[in-house]
Amino acid sequence: MFAEIITIGDEILIGQIIDTNSAFIGKELNKIGVSVYQITSIQDDRTHILNALRDAKSRAQIIIVTGGLGPTKDDITKHTFCEYFNDQLVENKAVLSHVEALFAKYINTPISDINRKQALVPSKATVLHNANGTAPGMWFYEDNTVYVSLPGVPFEMKHLITNEVLPKIARDFKRPYILHKTIITYGLGESALAARIEDWENNLPEFIKLAYLPNLGKVRLRLSAKGPNKEIITKAIEEESQKLTSLIGDLVYGTENEETLEHVVGQLLTKKKLTLATAESFTGGRIAESITAIPGASAYFKGTVVSYATAIKIEVLKVDSELIEKHSVVSAPVAKAMAENVKKLMKSDYAIATTGNAGPTKGDSNAAVGTVFIAIATPKRTVVEKFIMGNQRERIVEKSVNKAFELLQKEILKF
Repeated sequence: MFAEIITIGDEILIGQIIDTNSAFIGKELNKIGVSVYQITSIQDDRTHILNALRDAKSRAQIIIVTGGLGPTKDDITKHTFCEYFNDQLVENKAVLSHVEALFAKYINTPISDINRKQALVPSKATVLHNANGTAPGMWFYEDNTVYVSLPGVPFEMKHLITNEVLPKIARDFKRPYILHKTIITYGLGESALAARIEDWENNLPEFIKLAYLPNLGKVRLRLSAKGPNKEIITKAIEEESQKLTSLIGDLVYGTENEETLEHVVGQLLTKKKLTLATAESFTGGRIAESITAIPGASAYFKGTVVSYATAIKIEVLKVDSELIEKHSVVSAPVAKAMAENVKKLMKSDYAIATTGNAGPTKGDSNAAVGTVFIAIATPKRTVVEKFIMGNQRERIVEKSVNKAFELLQKEILKF
């Protein structure tokens, strides 16, 4: 079974906002055995919407549209659906009562006729209750095709997908099972990794596909299986992932079930009842940001010092100024001192320190752009590694953040 996602909004096409709705919808549909065939973004334009709906019908059995359901004149989706289905708008009493209740409870301004128009829906639509907003979702069924229209506001859309759309699809349609398992590797590039597992990949069952997903120092290997029998594909995925791990076990840090490396490190620290602090220079707090984005990180993360300026390294982290003079601010000795001193300052078990030159200029160091030092202070020792991360600023920072977590994980696992 195939679905197509259509997002409506000029703000997407001009780059004013990023289309996160499609990513969420695609992931959730995949979980219940619906494959997304195509994602299309279009203008708030009647002809464009009509053509998109007709084109999608030729490819998919389920068409999900987000956006264009507000009360203002530029939101034309409901009117266009009426034209597409040769229908007319009618007032839905339940939606009107909901809109009036929302205004009475949460909104200080009086409800207007414009707001009441949210209760107008095509007569052929099954209304999907939007508990989080005034624009209802709508479900149409015609010529063996489902059309779903949802608000573009992400938290409203997510609620409707989770509580209305997915349960209805699951009840109404027989679907295949789709299963993914992602193995994350560090330390070897995509082409070298492919050469190493070539024989195994060539002998995969026909219903299992392998995808390489490289990204800044790591490669995710995603195994995907699709079929009518859940037990068969589950067993096959497990068997093949075990074979794969036996071939590249030295490169694998774990599997991904919505987990990142920082999640894995956090779980290790929590399990071992250990704590972490960071001292960041050119990474500017990105490592700390990645850690604190995880719920429960307060159990193991003590804090950070973003010592972007050399003076802060000296005054706050107590790095010896003579050490900086002798070796340069971008150097292994300075990275080592930063890690050890922030560990002492925060009274943590482990510490990460970064110092480097992300460019475009050399700053307080003569080190070439892309030169990076990452230090890990542990309860027993401090290790420092030097890397050359290229010459693109954002890539240098992101690769360094990934590498810092990789090095930390390796050190934690040694003790």
